[in-house]
Amino acid sequence: MKQKSILITGSSSGIGYDAAVGLARAGWRVFATCRKEEDCARLRSEGLESFRLDYAEEDSIAAAVKEALARTGGTLDAVFNNGAFACPGAVEDLPRAALREIFEANLFGVHDLTRQVIPVMRAQGHGHIVNCSSVLGFTGLKWRGAYVATKFAMEGLSDVLRLEMADTGVRIVLIEPGPITSLIRQNSIPHFERWIDWRNSPRAAQYESTLLKRLYESRGPDRWELPASAVTAVLIKALSTRNPRPRYRVTVPTHVIAMLRRILPGRALDAFLGRI
Repeated sequence: MKQKSILITGSSSGIGYDAAVGLARAGWRVFATCRKEEDCARLRSEGLESFRLDYAEEDSIAAAVKEALARTGGTLDAVFNNGAFACPGAVEDLPRAALREIFEANLFGVHDLTRQVIPVMRAQGHGHIVNCSSVLGFTGLKWRGAYVATKFAMEGLSDVLRLEMADTGVRIVLIEPGPITSLIRQNSIPHFERWIDWRNSPRAAQYESTLLKRLYESRGPDRWELPASAVTAVLIKALSTRNPRPRYRVTVPTHVIAMLRRILPGRALDAFLGRI
């Protein structure tokens, strides 16, 4: 049987890294891409095939797809669009340029990569495109507006693409994790410091009492936090069937909030979410 191949983005740590290692152990040929070459070198030293892919650079995406196809002889069985970053801050404090930057990486790059692999998957008659969304892809929470906006957009685009690709062998899947052990909080700090002028915000006191503590104080794992392997297990499940579910939800909070959205009136849901 021919070895299946998958290209994974954001493989330097967290969900992407665990997915790369887990799928390689499961027998997949994994192309574990990272934004930085030094991270790629580290993964290569661990025995993974790794090269650069930066969602914010169109040439980088094209080069990564070309490299993967050159290594497989022109085929690719799956893509896991995992790479993303956060820019915490109140929505009223988000400059236009900050939103532009996060959409370039979290949505436009994902869309670009997806469009480039679809012709390959069409030609071979099958393929899985798995997009890593979030509980924040269907529920908004305070301080997370920029990230929420990109994930809501990813969900909408994925839903339409899934409908449009139904007459092909290409399957579009969303994974919606809740709290997962990763470096997303630490990695968001430079973006917060670059873009959010919190000291001159009308919400300065709220920043000091809430968001700054969340960002800069290490408080250990959240109560319901799961390891990244929980996402890998769901990813493998989705990839193992030719007719996967449209959505796979990971962690108790994701399931609970999805249920509350169905049963609570809007104001009651807002009151609940406003306390989180």
